[in-house]
Amino acid sequence: MPTMKRPETADTSITLVSNQDILPPPAVQSRRSRNSSASTATFVNVKDFLFEEIDPERAIPPLSAYCFMTGFINAVCFSAIFAWCASQTGNTIQLSVAVGRLLDDPNADSSFHLSDRLAVCSLITFIAGCYVGRFGDRIGYKTRLWMCAGTFLQALLTMGAAITSWQSGAPTFAAANSGAVWKTPLSFACLGFMSSSMGLQGVMAKRLNTQFSTTVVLTSIWVELISEPKLFHLRRLVVERDHKIMTIAACFAGGFAGRTVLDEVGAPVTLGIAGGLRMLISILWLSSAKR
Repeated sequence: MPTMKRPETADTSITLVSNQDILPPPAVQSRRSRNSSASTATFVNVKDFLFEEIDPERAIPPLSAYCFMTGFINAVCFSAIFAWCASQTGNTIQLSVAVGRLLDDPNADSSFHLSDRLAVCSLITFIAGCYVGRFGDRIGYKTRLWMCAGTFLQALLTMGAAITSWQSGAPTFAAANSGAVWKTPLSFACLGFMSSSMGLQGVMAKRLNTQFSTTVVLTSIWVELISEPKLFHLRRLVVERDHKIMTIAACFAGGFAGRTVLDEVGAPVTLGIAGGLRMLISILWLSSAKR
């Protein structure tokens, strides 16, 4: 019987490959990785957007709105106490006159009058608001984040003024032949909230270094406008002149609107509307063009 021989075959070597090298990653793992990278990229983009510096020369709408709010809010306090929460020139002089009055007659009443106490309250809280505005240096005083957050803080302070005005129950208007009608501690708190919000607004606007200046004081704006060499160049645009005119016009419009609203709804609601407007301005800063 013939012997059957096994056919010779070439030597072969088999290499085992791990499943991780030949199989795709699990669907859950792949999706999680994509979501993580997308969220990281989104966070970076949002952070870069918020920390971009805006171009002050192209931030005309929010700065004009700042000027409008100056007139709008001052209409409330002037109607009740015949004083301003934004312009501290008068309050400073009134304080000096009060001190001089005390030194003039040793036998006179040594207490501050109501109008003097209101002036001191406005001045101190205005300065406090200015100091809060210095925190923008830590973030970047021209960044979208600071302009948006700072304006939102102004809105919160204005809302605080609205709440304290409502709780105080103080009259909205003072008679022409009488003095201030805000006499309670809550009324003083209302004035303090208003003044601090204006101080914060003034510092934020001043740091942008535009023709709108601080947006809270018009005396210097009037002087600069009248002394402008190109004041009567009416056939062409002059940024230095035109922006100053816009500042004055916006402030005038704000005062007119504030007094009109005040007539209809009273001080608390008017201040509540002012807080809402400031929230809108806060959002408006996000759309400002970058440098």
